[in-house]
Amino acid sequence: MKFRTYGYAGALLALSSLPAETLAATVRVGVVLTYTGGAAQLGQQIDRGMNLYIKQHGSELGEHNIELIKRDSKRPGGDIAKTAVQELITRDQVDLLTGFVFSPNAMASAPLVTRGQVPMVIMNAGTAWIPSLSPYIVRVSFTMWQFGHPMGGYAYDSLDCKSAASGYTDYPPGKDSVAAFKHGFERAGGELVDSIPMGSPREVPDFTPFFQRVKDAKPDCFYVFVPGGNHSTAVVKTFADLGMKQAGIRLIGPGDITQDTKLQSMGEDAVGLVTMHHYSADYETPENKAFVQAWKAEYGADTTPDFMGVAGWDGMAAIFHVIRSQNGKIDADGAIQALRGWKFNSPRGPILIDPDTRDIVQDVHIHKVVKSGDRLAIQVVGTIPQVKDPCKALSLGKCAN
Repeated sequence: MKFRTYGYAGALLALSSLPAETLAATVRVGVVLTYTGGAAQLGQQIDRGMNLYIKQHGSELGEHNIELIKRDSKRPGGDIAKTAVQELITRDQVDLLTGFVFSPNAMASAPLVTRGQVPMVIMNAGTAWIPSLSPYIVRVSFTMWQFGHPMGGYAYDSLDCKSAASGYTDYPPGKDSVAAFKHGFERAGGELVDSIPMGSPREVPDFTPFFQRVKDAKPDCFYVFVPGGNHSTAVVKTFADLGMKQAGIRLIGPGDITQDTKLQSMGEDAVGLVTMHHYSADYETPENKAFVQAWKAEYGADTTPDFMGVAGWDGMAAIFHVIRSQNGKIDADGAIQALRGWKFNSPRGPILIDPDTRDIVQDVHIHKVVKSGDRLAIQVVGTIPQVKDPCKALSLGKCAN
């Protein structure tokens, strides 16, 4: 699928009447997201976050314009995304690339970004070592280690989990997430008794045999990573159907399993679930309240942003920063330099691009699902301020490269 949208930034000026150094520029941004298929809801969140930022802040580009050229990556395999990126660089001659829901799509695109010298702002794909694949990659979303590793220590120290099992969707971020949890949990003194691959991200599997295996092992906690969306509701339902809570097992994981857009459909079974993440639509900060209010005004009172929606907003803020800092004339090395150390007061809280790793630094929160009136809500019960990616900080595995 190919389609193009045009931004809202300031009106074009009469170019012939302006000196060359003040000519208005149209900055072409290639967007690669899952617009169709089972993960379309994830791409829609990012797309809406981007468009909302452009609508509210377009005038900040002055005489410059932004043009979004969108391509549908459809699935996480990497092949379609790679072809789309090749087209965007060679045929459409985009100045920047952004989007990328799934890690394999970002990984497959990295060599093209390097050869084409096109800066790439990742808005989701969370496998820790992706930025090391190209000097032109910056990430504004998260890394799997920012949640999995501290959750390992928190589970042992604060949730009385002395033994644990892990289950994960079998692709790079799933493997990364459970590796992070294992390192943090065992470092704290816990014992990981089992680690179970649970199908692919393309389709929601029947989780029953995997969860039954964990129930039979009787660990104190079960750490689960799935790529959000329909996977998350299936996780909570299967956990409840098998009576795992009553068996004394605690369900924990990153915030993907309590995604804002899926939380209300989980019902009472989700109450008490503890996750670690960087965003919830329930955050009571002025910035987030304004963001959620604007989102609902734009997309409907029944809609809500989630962590992908806020990544679309923040990613576009980063792109606007590049356009302003380079006065509309995008140079790849200059763009990356402009983003090193960039700070932004996001709806999620203060964020920073680490000047050394080109990765996100942000507050990480311990979330607990609670009942608030007739709805489920996220309660923040603890915060770890300004977390750098632990995988790189500890120089582990591919993060050591």
